[in-house]
Amino acid sequence: MDIDEKTRVELEAAVYRRLVEHLRQRTDVQNIDLMNLAGFCRNCLSNWMKEAADARGVAMTREMSREAVYGMPYDVWRAKYQREASAEQKAAFEKAQHRQ
Repeated sequence: MDIDEKTRVELEAAVYRRLVEHLRQRTDVQNIDLMNLAGFCRNCLSNWMKEAADARGVAMTREMSREAVYGMPYDVWRAKYQREASAEQKAAFEKAQHRQ
């Protein structure tokens, strides 16, 4: 792919925004499901954002990065959408952790 750096960064930013919007719409997909299938979840995205901000000297709290990903305060999202993980989900998560 032969594109300039500015365009590449803009495209990557657009993809990130679309991914975050997609995850905001898919509240039925639990973070543990994302972790079990893909090895990352909404919390990972927010942690990566916070790490990037820290690396660039941008003031950002964990709560701010989570709200940027979830589209609302994390505690509100959890109360509205997070369900208790099933025994199967927990077992799959433990199994996946041992593969790393």
